[in-house]
Amino acid sequence: MENKFAERLFELRQERHLSQESVAKAVGVSQKSIDFWEKGVNEPKLSYIVKLAIFFNVSCDFLTGLKDE
Repeated sequence: MENKFAERLFELRQERHLSQESVAKAVGVSQKSIDFWEKGVNEPKLSYIVKLAIFFNVSCDFLTGLKDE
């Protein structure tokens, strides 16, 4: 199964020309956490998915790959 969350997080960050560190600071995690999430090594808790969705102004459903809009 493909990891839509990892793909979407990476794409959203790249589209906005943001570093992993800047995203990490915005949601309150380490840069390494963002790196692991983008690589699909592990996945964030729901509270961080919500923070990321708010930060990127997208829905949690989009971020996790449940919806394409």
